[in-house]
Amino acid sequence: MIPLNDRVSVILEACAGKRVLHLGCTNSPYTAQSLEGDMLLHSRLSEVAAVVHGFDNDRESLELMRAAGYDNLHIADLEKLPQMDFKEEIDVIVAGEIIEHLSNPGLFLEGVKTLMGPNTILLITTINAYCGLRYIQYALRGRGGVAEPVHPDHVAYYSYSTLKLLLQRSELELDDFMFYDIGPEHRPYVQWYYWWINALCVRISKQCCDGVIAFCKLKGE
Repeated sequence: MIPLNDRVSVILEACAGKRVLHLGCTNSPYTAQSLEGDMLLHSRLSEVAAVVHGFDNDRESLELMRAAGYDNLHIADLEKLPQMDFKEEIDVIVAGEIIEHLSNPGLFLEGVKTLMGPNTILLITTINAYCGLRYIQYALRGRGGVAEPVHPDHVAYYSYSTLKLLLQRSELELDDFMFYDIGPEHRPYVQWYYWWINALCVRISKQCCDGVIAFCKLKGE
C-alpha cells in the first residue's frame, strides 16, 4: 500500500531545527490572503527552522511579508540563481509548488546546485501529472479540451519518471519520493462533491493523488 502524506507536515518535519532556504516564499499572487488566513508556508517554516531565508521575484509581496515582521527576504529570479550573492550555509532548500510555474526548470535546477553543499537536501513538491481528480474534472467539463482544471500560471505537470529524469540531467539524485493528497491549504476551495471523487480515486490507486514530493541531493553525495 502506497502511503499518502500531508505536504506541509512533510516539509516542516524535514526543516525542523535546520537552516532553510525557501524558494518562492511569498505564494504570490496570494500573499495577502495567505498572511490574513495564517496559511503562508513561510510562516510555518519560521516557527520550526533554526533560521529561514526566503527568495522570490515579487517585490510587492516581499514588502508585504516584511511589513508582517519577516526578515531574511531576498529578491531573486529563480531561473538566474547563480547571480545571487548568497553565501549562507543551508541544510534544506524548499521548492514547494514552484517548478511547474517555471519556463526553464533545467536552468532553475542548475542554479539551485550553486546554493547546495554536500549535505544539503533539495525538497521539491509539485502537482501530480496523474491526479485522478483532475482527469475526471477534465472529462466532465473540459468543453472539447479548452477548459482544463489547471492553475493559470502552470506550464508543466510532473511525475516520478519525468521529475527523476529532469534531476538526472542536472546531476542531482532522487533520494526519496512520496505522494501527497489535497492538504488543508486547498481544502476550502474544493467543492464537496469533488472530495468524494478524490476519495474514490486515491482509494483505487494512491498514485492518483494530488501531488508528489521529491527529496534530492547532489549526485554522488
